[in-house]
Amino acid sequence: MPKISYKTAESVSPGHPDKLCDQISDAILDAYLSQDASSRVAVETVGGHGKVFVVGEVTSSGQVEVEPIVKRLAGDVEIEVRIVQQSPEIANGVDTGGAGDQGIMVGYACNETPELLPLEVVLSRKLNQFLYEVWPHDGKTQVTIQDGIIQSAVASFQHAPQAELRTKVQEWLQSEPLAKPSDDTKLHINPAGDWQQGGFDADTGLTGRKLVVDNYGPQIPIGGGCFSGKDPSKVDRSAAYMARKIAVDYLKRTSATEVYCYLAYAIGEAEPLEATVIVDGQQQTVQGYDLTPNGIIKFLDLRRAIYEPTARYGHFGHADFPWEQ
Repeated sequence: MPKISYKTAESVSPGHPDKLCDQISDAILDAYLSQDASSRVAVETVGGHGKVFVVGEVTSSGQVEVEPIVKRLAGDVEIEVRIVQQSPEIANGVDTGGAGDQGIMVGYACNETPELLPLEVVLSRKLNQFLYEVWPHDGKTQVTIQDGIIQSAVASFQHAPQAELRTKVQEWLQSEPLAKPSDDTKLHINPAGDWQQGGFDADTGLTGRKLVVDNYGPQIPIGGGCFSGKDPSKVDRSAAYMARKIAVDYLKRTSATEVYCYLAYAIGEAEPLEATVIVDGQQQTVQGYDLTPNGIIKFLDLRRAIYEPTARYGHFGHADFPWEQ
């Protein structure tokens, strides 16, 4: 009996409440880095039903007005801010060049798409981006493939009439080069009905709640830490970017089908506890990279205000991000 290989991935629009929180956290990070490149920032955002709460720890010479940033992204909401200085006990380890926390980071790259990402991830994202240009609101997409053929597509978008949304999805299926629909492809268009209430009006959001969407989709393991709102001294972010860079490099260097990279750190220590790559199933030690937090920051030039765009459509597969180059 032939093997059935279904794969499904989802994407959420920048207007989704979780993504709004990610963007707020990263916009605040960018604001601090633009004033003080050495800023230490760990900011979380929760929002919903007319209120946004921003909480975190910051050590910086910069002075950032949080409210205008929140209002730019979230509109007219009530705002509460609780930001304090980073714990001196954590700072002691980071000051000496150590990792800002323990953790495991997973990088991945494959040859399925020009983005070097799984096909189902790229398709769900591209469909989301296509629809968001028409309806720039809260929304979700989901694509299921079997052996590269699209078996089903789901699209739920705020303020998008069902008939019009269906027409746009069909248009995308015919125009997107990577999309391979069939006569049996099923479309689920606003399956719960048309909806007008979305974003923070309808639901709550939280920084870091879309980890799988931010990474490589549900087929690929992730380390567990979120990215948004964290400066690059936090290896949850910087080492995850480096792991992706290493995976991409090894994929290109070896003409492999897929590459996994695993990095692991202990808080306050500079050198990783693990640095391995798995190239088409064969494991080896990572060679030729400075994997200390400071080394990663320097190599990828991460002390810049570049992070708000990463919070919109995933952190990987976008050519203008330095870890993709």
